[in-house]
Amino acid sequence: MKSRIHPISRPVVFRDRAAGTAFLTTSTADSAQGVEWEDGNTYPVIDVEISSASHSFYTGTSRVVDTAGRIERFERRYASAASRG
Repeated sequence: MKSRIHPISRPVVFRDRAAGTAFLTTSTADSAQGVEWEDGNTYPVIDVEISSASHSFYTGTSRVVDTAGRIERFERRYASAASRG
């Protein structure tokens, strides 16, 4: 393998401002800002708008759209056009 072509992987804190949560993971992203983590070490911090803590799919607040009505309307609309056809 070629040397020095792969990005450096390091521990980074991702902070979700909407939910007020943060998690430590490994990433190639870097930031000039830092934050002191629970273990006493300082890690680069990256603020994100949406994470699993605030996304409606993961929090269970998403709504299921009823598509049965749409499908029936489509079939009624185009079934008459096909029979004329």
